[in-house]
Amino acid sequence: MKTIAFAWRYLWSRPLAAALNLLLLTLGLASITFLLLLSHQLSNAFQRDLAGIDVVVGAKGSPMQLILSGVLHLDVPTGNVALSAIKALESHPLVAKVIPISLGDSFRGYRIVGTSPEYLRHYAVKLAQGSVWSQPMQAVIGAQVASKTGLKVGDSFVGTHGLSGGGEEHKLSPYRVVGVLAASGLVLDRLVMTATESVWQVHETNTALDDEDKKIMRAEREITLALIQYKTPLAAVTFPRYINTSTEMQAASPAYEITRLLSMVGIGTDVLRALAGVLLLSAGLSVFIALWGAVRERRADLALLRMLGAPPRKIAGLLLCEALWLALLASVLGLLVGQGLTALIGWLLQLEQSVLIGDLVWPPELFAVPALALLVGLISALLPAWEAYRVSVFELLQSR
Repeated sequence: MKTIAFAWRYLWSRPLAAALNLLLLTLGLASITFLLLLSHQLSNAFQRDLAGIDVVVGAKGSPMQLILSGVLHLDVPTGNVALSAIKALESHPLVAKVIPISLGDSFRGYRIVGTSPEYLRHYAVKLAQGSVWSQPMQAVIGAQVASKTGLKVGDSFVGTHGLSGGGEEHKLSPYRVVGVLAASGLVLDRLVMTATESVWQVHETNTALDDEDKKIMRAEREITLALIQYKTPLAAVTFPRYINTSTEMQAASPAYEITRLLSMVGIGTDVLRALAGVLLLSAGLSVFIALWGAVRERRADLALLRMLGAPPRKIAGLLLCEALWLALLASVLGLLVGQGLTALIGWLLQLEQSVLIGDLVWPPELFAVPALALLVGLISALLPAWEAYRVSVFELLQSR
């Protein structure tokens, strides 16, 4: 305990050097913590939102755009497809479940999604208030939508044309909130959900000129895309090929496209990881120079300790404890700063109504941060500690 206390006092006997070393170590560890947390939470968020969805079928275009728009609701859709074409898929022998998704309008930037109650059942979400819609123009809102807009059960609102807000309001077709979802961390938290018929009704009411025009529009109804679950995993081999070659639609695999997306994001994280490595290397060199200089500067103190009976191993331990103090402090600060940065990014993404991340989590890989700090501290202190260990008391006294 005396060695640990001495090491603490020696560490802060040169406050500027100690603070600089601590800052460099903290920045490197905070960068690694941030990258680990961001990667973990993004991966978990995608897995939660993609769970149980084997393929997405929609208009031809970019497969990744189809996934981002229809499952994660982060992009604009590739277009619409005929309702009859999607209806035909419900009877396909390889299809177990079809969930229709219709997009086009929003409320204060939150997307209005026309779908079926199966969409809510698929994610097994719970209602905090109210119930699921039972007829058109009723809506269930996500927890984030309710929190940011102040809507509650019984309130009415009108959608605006477009997915980003600011478009023309559909004042002739107001929605009424009948349910509010409990917070789940899923994409549903930031959506306004209603019956598919509501989306058709809104646009037919606003664009049809007469009853005959409405009849024509009903016959030509479309939806944006469909989320499909297979009856058997073997369907993944033949069903997408059937859609892509035999129909005017395209099939996109969420698992494949998100893996491709994460690999592209990984290029940026590799750069940040390299920067964190440079910071840690700089911190290690700085700690080494500081401890090496400390051995030279404290020769009189070391001589006095040896004369008082301190063995060489205790002198070496004093240097090692200084490095371990730095590693401990930098680990705590690095983890706190990394968690804070992740929370800040999560808050900014919520403002952008994007992926929900930022919760306080501790994935197993985060234990690598204090281990890495300990490794850097020990490696930096080995040579100075050995130097302090091997010098005899007579040489220390002669240096006076």
